[in-house]
Amino acid sequence: MLLPTKGNCHPCMIEDHQFKIIFDHTSSPANCARLLSVSSPHASAWLSVMPTPHKNLHLDPPEFQMALKWWLGLDTSQNGSSCSFCPSHALDPLGHHALTCKSGGDSIFRHNSLRDTFWESCKLACIAGQIEAGSGLDVEGSRTRPADILLPNWEFGKPAALDFTITSALNPSTLNEASVMAGFAASAAEVRKHVANDEKCSRLGWVCIPLSVETYGCWGEEAGSVLTDSPRGLPLEQAVPSLLRCLSFMED
Repeated sequence: MLLPTKGNCHPCMIEDHQFKIIFDHTSSPANCARLLSVSSPHASAWLSVMPTPHKNLHLDPPEFQMALKWWLGLDTSQNGSSCSFCPSHALDPLGHHALTCKSGGDSIFRHNSLRDTFWESCKLACIAGQIEAGSGLDVEGSRTRPADILLPNWEFGKPAALDFTITSALNPSTLNEASVMAGFAASAAEVRKHVANDEKCSRLGWVCIPLSVETYGCWGEEAGSVLTDSPRGLPLEQAVPSLLRCLSFMED
């Protein structure tokens, strides 16, 4: 079992010990996956953001209350109500369906919001690039676009094709593993993106870099490297901390 740790300082060791007690007394795989995801690095950063309405960095009181209930694993299903887009589908207590429903267009809007927020961060960090790149560029004429954002001269002179994907630690296909290993769902999403995009990126001379994040805020390993240790020496997390703070509660 791989549990997240806070560090070696005394307060951190106390936190780790308290977390282990809570985790060991949690019997539900879904709640175990939730605990591992919410305790991952940066996952709780949205709680410390300064509410700034003109930058769309705020939640109304009812939204914040619901977000806290969801974050803490409290029942968000509102007495067994059904999905407004899928009336035959009852909402579950942990809010998994509400966050992963493919109907209504919310998943596309949220994916694009994440892409656009990152793109604004790149511009503030003086990093040039291109949005939605790759369609029809290779010799086979493939219409796929492996780069939500294409950044030039990223690694060894090759452009980076950044492809965002948002997944859930509560997905049935990865729940068993996610309940014992922090970030497993995000890692699995990275693998899926590599399978889908590596071949075309190789033909174009690009480096495929999936940027995966779980709905509870746990970032994938490759995303973490891009956000905090840019090979160009421009750590985007320091340039625009709001990138890690303003986006949660989403899946595409």
